[in-house]
Parts: sequence; C-alpha cells; structure tokens
Amino acid sequence: MGSLIAAAGALCIVVIMWDAFEAIVLPRRVTRSLRPTRMFYRVTWRVWSTVAHQMRAGARRETYLSFFGPLSLLVLLGAWAASLVVGFALLQSGLGTGLNVAGGGSFVDYVYLSGETFFTLGLGDIVPASGLGRGLVVLEAGIGFAFLALVIGYLPVLYQSFSRREVSITLLDARAGSPPSAEELLRGSLSDPEELTALLREWERWSAEVLESHLSYPVLSYYRSQHDNQSWLTALTTILDASALVIVGVENASARQAGLTFATSLPSCGECTNLLSRRCPTTC
Repeated sequence: MGSLIAAAGALCIVVIMWDAFEAIVLPRRVTRSLRPTRMFYRVTWRVWSTVAHQMRAGARRETYLSFFGPLSLLVLLGAWAASLVVGFALLQSGLGTGLNVAGGGSFVDYVYLSGETFFTLGLGDIVPASGLGRGLVVLEAGIGFAFLALVIGYLPVLYQSFSRREVSITLLDARAGSPPSAEELLRGSLSDPEELTALLREWERWSAEVLESHLSYPVLSYYRSQHDNQSWLTALTTILDASALVIVGVENASARQAGLTFATSLPSCGECTNLLSRRCPTTC
C-alpha cells in the first residue's frame, strides 16, 4: 500500500512539473489534449462563460469577463503549488520516512512538512527522521525556489506581451473607429498609397507578434482589452477585411503589402480556437 501511495505522489509531482514546464517555459503550442492546464481552462471557462451568458450585455458583463484571465492564472499557479505540496506529502508518507513526532506523524503532518518546505519557511518544528526523508526535503525546497523564480519571471513577460498587443489596438481606435471597421480604416488611407503600405506593414508585424505571443502564452487569449468595443480579435479581423479589400480593389504597391499582411494575419486569427479551449475565448 505504501508503494502505491509513493508512486501516486511521484506521478503527481512529475505530471505537474511537466505541465508547468510546457505552460511557462516551452515556447510553442502543445497539441496533446490530456493536460492539466488545458482541462483546467476548459472547465473553468465553461463555468465562467455560462454565468456571463445570464448577464445583460454591457459594462458589468465586460468587467466580469475581464476578471477571468488574471484570476484564472493566479488560481492555476495556486493549484500547481498545492498539487506539488500534496505530491511530496504522499511520497514521504508512502516511503515511510518518519517524522520527529509521536507515532511517526500522520498524513496531515506530512502535508505540513511539505508545505513549509516548498514555501521555504524553514520552521524546523517537524523534520524527517531518516536520510531519505531529508533528501526529499532538499529536493522539494529546490523545486519550490525554481517555481517561485519561474512565476517571478513569467508574470512580467506575460504583461509586457499584453501591453504591446493593446498599444496597437488603442491606436487603431483613432483610425478605424470603435468598434473598428475596415471601411473606416481605409477611408483616410486610400488616397496615400505610401501611408497605406506603411500601415499594412505595421499591422503585419503586429499580427506576427500576436501569433507568437499567444502560442507561447495561451492564457493571453483570455485577457480582454481595457476599453469597451476593443478586442484583439476584432482588431485582427478588421485588418483581415481591410487587407482583402485592398487586394481586390487597389492596383498599386499597397496590394502586395496587403497580401503579405493578410497571409500573416489569417493564421493568427485561426489560432484563436486552438489555444486553451475549442471555443473562442474573446467572445461570449
């Protein structure tokens, strides 16, 4: 029985660490469907969006939806940490390392030891009685430090990517209206081919950055824009529409740039339904 408990603890640790590596460190999309992070977002977004459907469209609903991205990220990090704490507690308990308390310690004592070790509290009131147990404590403390370092490095990069995405969306508001439309965007640009080409080139780069950042950090797809009638997906479809109109209706150098912008923007839009959920998270 002890071996099964220890194996369950070791499996839990490996699965969570690999899942965190794929979500935070690995800079590419993971296509495997059986992932704790993917299951977490599918379940939580389904519940969150179901509640949103019961609300009347407006500022209150938008505010409610805007909380999901940041809040889900904090809950996911907490779930990873709690799973690792329980996993090491199962491993210590299953291996029977023993603690310096009466009767060798209960499972609650193992969870307490694991928690203070993972978060590097160093209280020392409960310690393992065997060399194997002390070795596992050292290993868990190292993983706790690494986890903290990953979180500290992950959050600034995530919000920098979000800020870069939103700056261009805010600039689009002045050119294309709110909500943006391709007709409004092209109305003042068709008379100046050079300006139109520069605009399309700028949005070609923005589309490529969105594709790269949302593949590396899929949770960004749940981060909504800060202002009403603004959305990264709406901006992307506006650029696709504008590029298509230029391709079929303009015969100058801008048409070639429009083709490049369209080719870059289309995969970015298609990735929306393939990130963390089969359902597009920017609409509800």
